[in-house]
Amino acid sequence: MTTVSNRTGRRCRYPGVIFDLDGTLLDSMDVWGRIDEEFLADYGIPVPPDYMAAVSAMGFRETAEYTIARFSLPATPEELMERWLRMAQEEYAHHVMLKAGAHELLEALRAGGAALAIATASRREHFLPCLKRNGVLDNFQVIVTTDDAGCGKSSPAIFRLAAERLSLRPEQCAVFEDSLAAARSAKDAGTVPFGVYDAKSAETEQEMKRVCAGYFSNLFEACSSPLLWKDNN
Repeated sequence: MTTVSNRTGRRCRYPGVIFDLDGTLLDSMDVWGRIDEEFLADYGIPVPPDYMAAVSAMGFRETAEYTIARFSLPATPEELMERWLRMAQEEYAHHVMLKAGAHELLEALRAGGAALAIATASRREHFLPCLKRNGVLDNFQVIVTTDDAGCGKSSPAIFRLAAERLSLRPEQCAVFEDSLAAARSAKDAGTVPFGVYDAKSAETEQEMKRVCAGYFSNLFEACSSPLLWKDNN
């Protein structure tokens, strides 16, 4: 493992840092791409090019409802969610890994005085075993899902809730996101969004750079970026 140490006297500029999971900390977007392909193929439907972007900021049930309506599927949201859960369970439990630099960034942020939170549309059944297996679960003081917020990431509510549970004001929190829609919501919430490159959302990179306070092509860049760190003197 590459080690990126937090320099002596370097402190995080933000008392709180809120992380998305899929595509930001977890290298998991290919998992959902394969699930989309396999699932829709059973109905004889190819995955439309805009499908992943359309659902990227939605909660789990919201995605199921949208998918049923868009493709006129003969299924209930509960049936879709149960099938997706079964399809993804083993991948997250045994195969999904952290993105490069994630472990090092989390370590540096904690050493730099930041409290860490998760704000995700993923289900706890998926990501808790994955984060534990990858050795980073204990880094997080707060975990919030779209189920907790009662809405998807197209609303700023989840980011405000994460900040509240960190006992911080939204403007005291940085947010790491790979989704343009979620980054916009984070900005609307009053937090400070930072974009993270993921191949599945590469087409939004230029707009992400306009929306976000900074954009990182990988998480190692964030470990030493002056956008995140300040001298403690």
